[in-house]
Amino acid sequence: HNGGMIAFGPDGFLWIGMGDGGAANDRFGNGQNPAALLGKLLRVDVTSDPSRAYTIPADNPWLAADWNDQEMRDEIWALGLRNPWRFSFDRQTGDLWLADVGQNLWEEVNWISAGSPGGLNFGWPIMEGKSCFQAENCDQTGLTLPITDYRHEGNCSVTGGYVYRGKRLPDLQGAYIYGDYETGKIWGLRYDGKQITWKQELVD
Repeated sequence: HNGGMIAFGPDGFLWIGMGDGGAANDRFGNGQNPAALLGKLLRVDVTSDPSRAYTIPADNPWLAADWNDQEMRDEIWALGLRNPWRFSFDRQTGDLWLADVGQNLWEEVNWISAGSPGGLNFGWPIMEGKSCFQAENCDQTGLTLPITDYRHEGNCSVTGGYVYRGKRLPDLQGAYIYGDYETGKIWGLRYDGKQITWKQELVD
């Protein structure tokens, strides 16, 4: 739960998925902490200045802004993640797909358009999936909810995948393929930016 993965995006910057630090219930309070890099999606420039480990892209969302009267770390592009276990960029559209491992009940998949300015809050630990975490009601103001989630019920840990852009399987063209580590199930879905237009279990 300290780190999910790293990848260079279509923008040439390095994107880093950071878990909340482990244990249960976001014990260390990192998910919504503006001063912590854990529980976040980071975006940094590792190529422009060889004399430094990295610099901050000029269009990172919190570079010159405060968040709830607290200064957000400049590296942060989005917050509110528990364990972003695999994210990928659609090589045709540049859209970002990010799977976030849940805790007790829900696994989730998030979608972010290529034109998004960032500054998103995926909700952990206020939310788990599309549900309030350990509460009947919660304040969801300003949160970006996943496009899909699924209950554990034998499943346990979502593993994010890729949008298929190959030629061998035309029926899957443009579908996001992802799975569950515990059961080995694999699903495919298509999303048009507003709603899921197709979803199917591919491997049981």
